[in-house]
Amino acid sequence: MEITLYYFKIAFWRAEMTRLALYIGDIPFNNYIIEGKDRDNFKNSGILPNKKIAPFRQLPVLDVDGKIFAQTGAIARFCGKLSGLYPKDDDLAAARIDQVIEVAQDINYLFTLSSRDKEKEKLKLARKILATKHLPKYFNFLENLIKENDDSLFFVSENISIADLAIWRLLGWFESGIIDGVPTDILEPYENLKKMRNEIYKHPKVNDWMIKTYGKVI
Repeated sequence: MEITLYYFKIAFWRAEMTRLALYIGDIPFNNYIIEGKDRDNFKNSGILPNKKIAPFRQLPVLDVDGKIFAQTGAIARFCGKLSGLYPKDDDLAAARIDQVIEVAQDINYLFTLSSRDKEKEKLKLARKILATKHLPKYFNFLENLIKENDDSLFFVSENISIADLAIWRLLGWFESGIIDGVPTDILEPYENLKKMRNEIYKHPKVNDWMIKTYGKVI
């Protein structure tokens, strides 16, 4: 099976959880970074470097033996199954993972809404609402999901799943300092989320991937 993932060189959220899932599962794949002329061409036409058209003219896109498909959740679930981070025969566990991936999409949508108005003061207000109202609301939901999973550090079972990678990379984005108006200590009140985050950082394959790809742990 030949797998190529097309996305930008971004260490957070959408494609990164899939990259890490494949890497953790020792699944060979091509990590094709869309940049420069490839980026301009895709923006104008939706055409990928392999000359195929992205289904929804959006990234990420996954090419599996010449068949392409899109959407963050679909790609994550497919690659999660390949890597053993998404159940193949446990529908209940799969549904529990799905709900986490979909709430990650909801959180990302709230960020998108907070970014629409480029006027400085309106953007500042939107980000304040995001950081003080919307994110705490959803972080509390996620905090409780981990708490309800007995004594585990993760959302489902005792082991890392694609759900944990999704939220970890989303949280890393909000903690990174690159989003204006969102404080880097926004996770401070959430003990379970912090423990999950720290446990994933300890994974040797995660550290190996980050050093290899970005030159540092992000």
